Amino acid sequence: MSICIRLPATGKTAAGGTPHERIIIEAMKTFTIAVIPGDGVGAEVVPEGKRVLEAAAKRHNVSFAFQDFDWGAAHFLRWGRMMPAGAIDLLQPCDAIYLGAVGHPQIPDHTTLNGLLLPIRRAFDQYANVRPAYLYPGVTSPLAGRNGGEIDFVVVRENTEGEYAQVGGFLYTHQPEEVAIQTAVFTHRGIERLMRYAFELAVKRNKKKRVTSITKSNAQGYGMVLWDRTFFEVSAKYPDVETESLLVDAAAMNFVRRPESFDVVVASNLFGDILSDLGAAIIGSMGLAASANLDPERRFPSMFEPVHGSAPDIAGKGVVNPLAAILTGAMMLDHLELSAAAQEVESAVAAVLAEGKVRTADLGGASRTVEVTAAVLEKLG
Repeated sequence: MSICIRLPATGKTAAGGTPHERIIIEAMKTFTIAVIPGDGVGAEVVPEGKRVLEAAAKRHNVSFAFQDFDWGAAHFLRWGRMMPAGAIDLLQPCDAIYLGAVGHPQIPDHTTLNGLLLPIRRAFDQYANVRPAYLYPGVTSPLAGRNGGEIDFVVVRENTEGEYAQVGGFLYTHQPEEVAIQTAVFTHRGIERLMRYAFELAVKRNKKKRVTSITKSNAQGYGMVLWDRTFFEVSAKYPDVETESLLVDAAAMNFVRRPESFDVVVASNLFGDILSDLGAAIIGSMGLAASANLDPERRFPSMFEPVHGSAPDIAGKGVVNPLAAILTGAMMLDHLELSAAAQEVESAVAAVLAEGKVRTADLGGASRTVEVTAAVLEKLG
């Protein structure tokens, strides 16, 4: 069984000269990363992401100690659960978690999701799910007339409560009178801290300085009304940030009609999940969609995962786009306060996409997974 162990930094002494003349090189910092490749294409994109992370680390005098965990569908099919008892305790000492994908055709999606991903998010209070949507130069959007750089926003999704709180149950199971009750749970604390994170992100991005709140309070008169009230309450503390409140159906329309107008979009668990997939579509491919599950207070490890899922239809063929996993790795670097390394990885990806010579089928090319990674590593130098 694997367990995350924090490794001490190691000092190195330069060779040559007398002992008194030797120079002590600055100790190399080592980050311990829990790696869960998971299912389907996850096992293909995670190794590619690790290669890029290691290359970036070497340029900045840091290293990664990857601790691999073989959890997911295969674990479920053998043991009846997605991860073992005590899994959270094994992950807690890590600096971050790098996840590939969760999902298998033989296992219901609610089983895989509630057996691994959601328990980790909740146990480590990863309440901010951050999903950027950026149209890279060289990539064609399905929206007519959109050029590289014109779509550039981030969806900040509430990640621990809301519609995914799993409060409810069944009555009269498997009978004609069967009833299913699903309750969305919204708390002022949960909404307020997410709104605050969204506004701080808009300030940090320093682009449009605009936060758009996604709601449905015309139909959901309790949870979404609390959402709206809290949004206006928090927005009053950020007078320099422009605000907008949209019903979720109008937001979906405007993601297509005027995507360039968005900067930071803050949404509930369900609405953010749906809209961020639409965001991935309009920037050209789910294969470019990175995400982070953050504990902004850094009390627990945060988790980083590409949005695309396990993609069983192409798993094992060596053709999956690794760029979402690589960009997810860049988000992890940034969270670990290795911002220069993160920017170098993002720039390398942007250069590969702008050049247009190497790209997978989802972007209209015929390159293999390893070829795309090799191109990124070449640009990274």
